[in-house]
Amino acid sequence: MDIPKAKKKTRKPWVLAIAGACALIAVTVGLSKLRPAAPTVERASVWLDTVKRGPMVRQVKGAGTLVPEYIRWLTADTAGRVERIHVRPGAAVKADTLLMELSNPDVQLQALEAERQLASAETELSRMRMELETQRLAQEATVATLTAEAADASRRAEANNALRQKEFIGDLELTQTAEKAGETSRRLDLERKKLTVVVAAMRDQLASQTSQVERLKAVARFRRTQVESMKVVAGEDGVLQDLPLELGQWVTPGVLLAKVVKPERLKAELRIAETQARDIQPGQKALVDTRNGVVEGTVARVAPAASQGTVRVEVSLPAELPKGARPDLTVEGTVELERLGNVLSVGRPAGAQPNGTMSLFRLMPGSDEAVRVPVQLGRGSVNAVEVVQGLQEGDQVVLSDMAAWDAVERVRLR
Repeated sequence: MDIPKAKKKTRKPWVLAIAGACALIAVTVGLSKLRPAAPTVERASVWLDTVKRGPMVRQVKGAGTLVPEYIRWLTADTAGRVERIHVRPGAAVKADTLLMELSNPDVQLQALEAERQLASAETELSRMRMELETQRLAQEATVATLTAEAADASRRAEANNALRQKEFIGDLELTQTAEKAGETSRRLDLERKKLTVVVAAMRDQLASQTSQVERLKAVARFRRTQVESMKVVAGEDGVLQDLPLELGQWVTPGVLLAKVVKPERLKAELRIAETQARDIQPGQKALVDTRNGVVEGTVARVAPAASQGTVRVEVSLPAELPKGARPDLTVEGTVELERLGNVLSVGRPAGAQPNGTMSLFRLMPGSDEAVRVPVQLGRGSVNAVEVVQGLQEGDQVVLSDMAAWDAVERVRLR
């Protein structure tokens, strides 16, 4: 006899579909609440520093060169051709050492012409002085003659006046002698005035001709100086540093002929970035690295204008310098701006700007994870910067350039 089998109850397909969908949603929600994995950075490839509190020295650094404090530039006073070169750069020279000789026939002809004009003017002055002196003497002789005649006429008039009172002579003769005396007196006055005019004219003409002679003397001296300048001498004791000419080369007025320096006195000329040079003042302490030793100096002068993004700072140095210090030697200098007291500071991060705000990765205590935090910076130095807000003493931060991880808030240091 056949026994019928009992049929199992089967679940409907839509129930299973709903259950699967709910499970998928639950898993998705759970995963969305998990934080994304932090990217891993090699610890050895980044620079870490610890925030500390204490004194901080503000400094700025720049490259530069050693230059002589005293440089004598020798330039051409006139055009000429280089005929001889007696000394080459590097030689020790005295003030009267002949460095080179130039030649220019036109300059020599101009000097001879100036001498000729001067001699002609001096001859004219001598001739004029003799002629005017002769005129003055002649006029003085005329005045002397008229003085005697006037005195004689005056005496005759007085005598005739006495004789007329005794009726020894007539009125006609008395009138004639009186008129003669008056005429002679007036002539004497005119001649005396003429003598004054002659003397004044003589003085003016001689002064004018003398001035002309002096002007021609100055021209002649200038021309002689031009001729003498073609024999170029050092002018100062020192070392010939530069002589950029060769035989036969033609030079024009103002061209550099040579440069003489005193190598025993050097100074440093540093080029500081214009953004860092605003607080540099004369008198501040500076350290100059000559590659053979560090020398302490003092800021002597700061250029009033920037050039190509830098400011030139002159640092005076002591007389005794390390061996090997010489003009044009490349050096590095550090200028001390100020010393700060008890401040919070850290090593200078890459791209940090003083008195600005930037994001730094701070290492979490007891963990290898670094979290991005905003940090407000204060005054800056060469290797350190003041921390105003965002970090605490003892915090470790990453100072390296982390631009590759700008899109993440956390990194893991391995």
